[in-house]
Order: sequence, then structure tokens, then C-alpha cells
Amino acid sequence: MKRPLIILTGPTAVGKTKASIGLAKALNGEIISADSMQVYKYMDIGSAKIRPVEMQGVKHYLIDELEPDEEFHVVRFQQMAKEAMEEIYVKGKIPIVVGGTGFYIQALLYDIDFTESNEDNTYRQELEQLANEKGAEHLHDMLREVDPVSANTIHANNVKRVIRALEFFRQTGQKISEHNEKERVKESPYDFCYFVLNDDREKLYNRINLRIDQMLEEGLVGEVQSLKDKGYTRDMVSMQGLGYKEILDYLNGECTLEDAIYILKRDTRHFAKRQLTWFRRERDVIWVDKPSYNYDEDKILEAMLKSIRERTDISC
Repeated sequence: MKRPLIILTGPTAVGKTKASIGLAKALNGEIISADSMQVYKYMDIGSAKIRPVEMQGVKHYLIDELEPDEEFHVVRFQQMAKEAMEEIYVKGKIPIVVGGTGFYIQALLYDIDFTESNEDNTYRQELEQLANEKGAEHLHDMLREVDPVSANTIHANNVKRVIRALEFFRQTGQKISEHNEKERVKESPYDFCYFVLNDDREKLYNRINLRIDQMLEEGLVGEVQSLKDKGYTRDMVSMQGLGYKEILDYLNGECTLEDAIYILKRDTRHFAKRQLTWFRRERDVIWVDKPSYNYDEDKILEAMLKSIRERTDISC
């Protein structure tokens, strides 16, 4: 018998936090964050981290669990999220995965296998050295030769993922794009509902701009300065997050604050657009368009509960 799982995702700033609390209370659930930044301590403002008062007594997992100099990637998310799910199931409650990182959600929902064929890091080190000597584009060209599909989906600047794809090809003789496609069509081991909360693009972009203005008022620059003072640097995964790298550039004298804010707003809007593109490719998703419910939170919650009753064995 498949165990229950609810997913609530959508683009940044769409209003997932508030909707997730309503779901958790209605379902006797607990929330697992599928956010690549909220897992880090001290990174509260720039990650739009949920505040304790907003949790309304609902337990949250994968919030404030790592130091900013620790790496957080899809494999670690999968491992930590599964551990959290076990805790929730033992209590007789429903896990609700909430966040905007689509790849993490996909990995958990379909139990994608990221197992490496061996632990030899020699080739990875060679590739890292090549990237340092000849640049990211050179590595990306190497990937294009062996796996053009991956090269088209992985940006050249994402050196870690380019290296992972090249390493996978060397270790297995198989293209990582083909491996991922096979994993993607697997049946989920869960009895699930997968909701994508959405809004009109213009309203979403306005919310993004307003959210960033609010972050600045709440002290985003001071938060990034504090992280910098603690010794956290641009080459760390955490400090490459939206809101952190742009303000860090300003603090390092590489641009004005006005330019940093402009870039942050623009890149966050682009990020939201990419998120929506990802969710449109996913299977078995239920789109929840806020304008269709006149932005009425109660109606949105009732529509989600109705879908859960119709599609799963979860009682609500």
C-alpha cells in the first residue's frame, strides 16, 4: 500500500507559505521544505524563510539545518527529506512537501536513483582542474560532444552539474540525460497529490518586486554583510543564492546598490519564469490558479482538499 504524500509548489513569491499552513492543519500534516536556501542558518531575509509565528504550530523540517559553508544538493535533499518523512509517518501524520525547487521535488516524488557507480574522484578532480585552466565553456563543449541533450539543459556556468554529467558518462558509458529520462517516467511509490499554485504573470512579477523591496527594508544588506563577516564567500553554494550573490557584489564594490537591486529583481523574475517552465513539463500536476478563485484562500484550500479526496486514499 502506497504511503501518502502531498506536494505544494509554484513560482517564488506566489504565496505557498500561507496555503501550506492551511493544508497542514486540514490534513493533520507536517511540512518539509523543498527550498535550496531555507535549509541554511543565518540566511533568513534573503531566502524569505518562514518565521516561527507564521508556522502556527505546524512542525517544519529542513529549515535552519545546515551551516552556510555546507553543500546542499539534490542527493542530500532526498536523503534528509526521506528521514523527515519517516518521522512524520511514525506520528501518523501526512508529509507535505512545500517549496519551489522542482528538481528536488521530482527526485523525492519518483525516488530517482542518483547512485554513482564508484567512488573514484580522480576524473572529477581532472575536470575541476580543466575548468580552472580553460574555463567553463571548454567543459561545456566537452559535454556537448558526448551528451548534447544535457548540454542544452545545463547552463555552461553550472560547472558542478556539467562535471557530474561528464563524470556519469565516464563511469557508466551512459548519457545522464537518458538515465534521468528513464528515472523520470518511473511510477511514484507514493499516494500523492502534486499542486502547483500560480498567479497572473504581471501580479506575480509585482509581488516579486515588492518582496525584494521588503527584504531590503528588513535588512537584507546587513544580513549579507554579517555572513561576509563570518567568512562566508561567493564560492560557497549558499552564497550563490538569489539575493546573496547580488548584494555580495555590491559589498565587494563590484556594483552600486541600485544596480544590485535591479539585477536581483530581474533575475528573480527570470527564475520564476524558469520554475513555471519546469512545472509545465511535470506529470500528474494539478494547477491551482489563484485568479480562478478570486484569491480567496478558503476556496483555494477547499479545491485542493477536493482533489485530494478524488485522487488519493488520504482522508480529509
